[in-house]
Amino acid sequence: MNTPKPTQFNKIVLAYSGGLDTSVILRWLQETYNAEVVTFTADLGQGAELAPARAKAEAMGITEIYIEDLREQFVAEYVFPMFRANALYEGEYLLGTSIARPLIAKRLVEIAAKTDADAISHGATGKGNDQVRFELGAYALNPDIAVVAPWRIWDLSSREKLMAYAASHQIPIEAEREGGSPFSMDANLLHISYEGGPLEDPWQAPPEDMWLWSVSPEDAPATPTEIELTFRSGDIVAINGESLSPAKVLTQLNRLGGQNGIGRLDMVENRYVGMKSRGCYETPGGTIIAKAHRAMESLTLDREVAHQKDELMPRYASLVYNGYWWSPEREMLQTAIDHSQVQVNGVVRLKLYRGSVTVTGRRSSDSLFDEAVATFEEDQGAYRQADAEGFIKLHALRLRTLAKRK
Repeated sequence: MNTPKPTQFNKIVLAYSGGLDTSVILRWLQETYNAEVVTFTADLGQGAELAPARAKAEAMGITEIYIEDLREQFVAEYVFPMFRANALYEGEYLLGTSIARPLIAKRLVEIAAKTDADAISHGATGKGNDQVRFELGAYALNPDIAVVAPWRIWDLSSREKLMAYAASHQIPIEAEREGGSPFSMDANLLHISYEGGPLEDPWQAPPEDMWLWSVSPEDAPATPTEIELTFRSGDIVAINGESLSPAKVLTQLNRLGGQNGIGRLDMVENRYVGMKSRGCYETPGGTIIAKAHRAMESLTLDREVAHQKDELMPRYASLVYNGYWWSPEREMLQTAIDHSQVQVNGVVRLKLYRGSVTVTGRRSSDSLFDEAVATFEEDQGAYRQADAEGFIKLHALRLRTLAKRK
């Protein structure tokens, strides 16, 4: 049974890709609410040509069209802060889709205010995480915003019904749909994801021709690629000594990682809405950043600070995954994480080879590594080994007490 249609709206801002789903949603919003629709299309580095989205929106009578290049903001204000936390969801997922949603939600709310719209709309389904991420973000930024989620209201519950609706309402459908990819995909500058189709069987291996950004590790070059990454306050600011903007850093690392078969992931994850879902991800640049950042922290972070960060990381990753980017608890954690990064400066050298990322060197003027203390050679009195006896006995006290009682 469908949810009853909510109150009428005069103007709705739609997160619009120009694809089948959001084009049908656009027309459905116009007809269902007799509302003016404003479209918002974000360029987050997905690699798709955005001009057709404008042409399609214009053909459907839209006069207020927002198409924005947000790549630098996306990496600088969302991706890099997340990587300072070393965030991994369930030990594997680098959160490529999750981290894009708060920025889209923010711009939807801002455009709604700018255009005097009384609602926003998105194309996320009622089974997925994205509906939660979009809407939690929107409500956190504007508690009075109204949200229209067509997939939770209409009866267009299959691709066949969407195609029939499009045909009957003269909505242009791209010809490449025929024989196109069987996967549901989402791409931005951090990753590309694949779900659905043959991947719905967790036992079935993903087909090799599914992967778009990376060569197979078996087909990667036989000669390793060596790179040096320069960090400043936990963020990469240069590759091989060349200063680059955040988006250009990620673009370059995606290219290098993809060439060397790096960044493929096949996992079954737990969605926030309660079900398990099998997805495949390509995150070549992010995989390199994660490895390099850990290496830089290993040299520059105090032991207890590093361990505290590791304890906080799963909580931080869950907040991002579940859509709580704009929550006070994520902001509190971010403040602590960013404080820890002040000394995370220096250079990490890496070897990229057939799917692997290997750290081969690290150096920093803020290094806490003291060769005089750590050496296995004569330490010239920098460390008094006899002191270790008392240290061990103090820490063994409770264990010896328990052993005597037993």
